[in-house]
Amino acid sequence: MKLLLDTHTFVWAIARSRLLSARVVSLIQDTDNQVLVSAVSAYEIEFKRVRDPALGALPADLDEAVRLQGFEWLPVLPSHAVAAGRLPRLSGDPFDRLLAAQALTENATILTRDASVVAYGPVAVW
Repeated sequence: MKLLLDTHTFVWAIARSRLLSARVVSLIQDTDNQVLVSAVSAYEIEFKRVRDPALGALPADLDEAVRLQGFEWLPVLPSHAVAAGRLPRLSGDPFDRLLAAQALTENATILTRDASVVAYGPVAVW
């Protein structure tokens, strides 16, 4: 299964795993699954790191954190950007829109608890 971690899921996976549901932990740890972290999440984390003390606890090197977890980066492709731009305006959060578009475009299940992402229609688990 192809899994895309929402930003909060990625943060919790590397810094606060106790906040993840047992189902999400099981999916992430299943070696048959491909676990993706969007470049959008790297941008969102760095954008919000100064304002959010919880993000300050994250490793400075997100690339290494992704590698150490055995996750893979998902770049933002033009097809993702076009799909995000064409989504209905259900959320004003551009990060959510891009993550939802990536999940839809890549046929990935997104691991999220964010209803605004799920509203766009990607398959989601929490």
